[in-house]
Amino acid sequence: MSLMKKIYHFYYDGFKSMKVGKKLWLLIAIKLFILFFIIKLLFFPNVMQTHFKTDEARSAYILDQLTQGE
Repeated sequence: MSLMKKIYHFYYDGFKSMKVGKKLWLLIAIKLFILFFIIKLLFFPNVMQTHFKTDEARSAYILDQLTQGE
C-alpha cells in the first residue's frame, strides 16, 4: 500500500470514530471561513480597484508611494 493511501486511511479511520471531534472541526472550519472571507470583505475593500481604472495606474501610484522619501 502506498504512503498516501496509508495516510488517508489513518485520518479516515480516526475521523470516522470521532464524536465530539467532528463538531470541533466544524467549528474551526466556520471560524476560518468567517476570518478569511467575511472579515476580508468588510474591513479590507479593494480601494485600488475603485480609485484607479488600469493596472498601470495602480502600479505607478504604488511605486510613487514606495519611493516617496519623507
